[in-house]
Amino acid sequence: MEYVLDQLNGSAATSDSDEIHLLRDADERARAYTATIAGRRAWPAREALGVLSAFKEDFPQSGMTAEDTLRLLDEVGSPATSASTGPNYFGYVIGGVLPAAAAAERMVLAWDQRASTFDSSPVSDAIETQAARWILEALDLPRTAGVGFGTSATACTIACLAAARRSVLARAGWNWDRHGAKGAPDVKVMLPETAHVAVIKALRILGFGLDNLIRLPVDDAGRAIVEQVPDADDLTILCLQAGEVNTGSFDHFAKLIPMAQARGAWVHVDGAFGLWARASSSRALCDGVEEADSWTADGHKWLNTPYDGAFAICREASDMATAMSSEAVYAPASASAQQNLTLEFSRRARGIPIWAALRTLGRDGLRELVDRNISQAQHVAQRLRAEGYEILNEVVLNQVLVRAGDDDCTQHICRAAQESGVAWFGMTRWEGRPAFRLSFSSWRTSQENLNRLVELLVGLFRDTKV
Repeated sequence: MEYVLDQLNGSAATSDSDEIHLLRDADERARAYTATIAGRRAWPAREALGVLSAFKEDFPQSGMTAEDTLRLLDEVGSPATSASTGPNYFGYVIGGVLPAAAAAERMVLAWDQRASTFDSSPVSDAIETQAARWILEALDLPRTAGVGFGTSATACTIACLAAARRSVLARAGWNWDRHGAKGAPDVKVMLPETAHVAVIKALRILGFGLDNLIRLPVDDAGRAIVEQVPDADDLTILCLQAGEVNTGSFDHFAKLIPMAQARGAWVHVDGAFGLWARASSSRALCDGVEEADSWTADGHKWLNTPYDGAFAICREASDMATAMSSEAVYAPASASAQQNLTLEFSRRARGIPIWAALRTLGRDGLRELVDRNISQAQHVAQRLRAEGYEILNEVVLNQVLVRAGDDDCTQHICRAAQESGVAWFGMTRWEGRPAFRLSFSSWRTSQENLNRLVELLVGLFRDTKV
């Protein structure tokens, strides 16, 4: 044990010098990686994937040097990354991290704060409080709403739906915190048949039971059909979508939300990427969404922040604060502290890169980013349609759903494109058949990148006709 500590510590002066040198080396390697993003393969070459076996080491007895560990991480790891932060990645609605957000992330890592309360990190509390205000302004949601910064849409949906269940049961006179599920009134959950897996997972974890969910029929764009939504009551949670994952379509908020709330239901909106349309010239797509009771959205998608950056928003901040409360005698905190708005008690300040992105973009920059990606999606859809591809959705947002004739041809083209390294996008299924989905959400994607994508797809399509 003493040997290990001596290795790590040495003299105070040596330790400080070694630490700075190591961090400088890491920063230089990171800068070199960033400098090559535009020219990297969108998906790693087979050779790079093959040498990942270098990480299959026995657990060392004495430990390796930090320098050697960093070298292995970079020299073997970097070539095997997908260039998801680059301009040629069109899968999963992944944005390329904005420079301001990436730089802020580096500072947050150096600070190493427990960003749970003001007492544990005053700076984190101040900045995340400001970030929450700006999110509500950017999305034009109720300014008094509570905002919790979580790891993902899944985690944030758990927080919102936990608050929803607790609230509707409280109105029925049931104390969920004290009495739990045993004997509780039944809470109905209604959601579109096309609801995202993150919502399904959250409901499953919360114990609603998949067989108990009321799946709503949807139209050919994946939207809940208003006329076929059953009557709600004050023990109902209605989950709607801002940006269906395949088509990018929006549920009819202006009709469905008032209809459900008139009967006392709670309405939650899954807006992982689509809610950002509120900040764009296409905000009419979201008309009425501001009347919901809770919302979730990601920063690490269309806002182009680092991963682990999402947020849960509740109209009544107290609903989320009481549902997520994690008071401890040794760590008292206000109701608005992040430890009382999210799943995590100890947490990193993931709202700071979101603050940095919003501050750097401003209202105009945010609108231009979203507008440009929507325009890019429409441009590519038009060009592919002209070349004989079938575009399966009305391209109202940043999603283009594509089929290339028969199913085998569609799957072959997707696999070939992935292996080419020129671009990456993924397969999906729509109306029971294979299709592939192009997502436009990166600030790095230029017209040149669009041209390369179209040329690749046109060439692959023509090859299948030979």
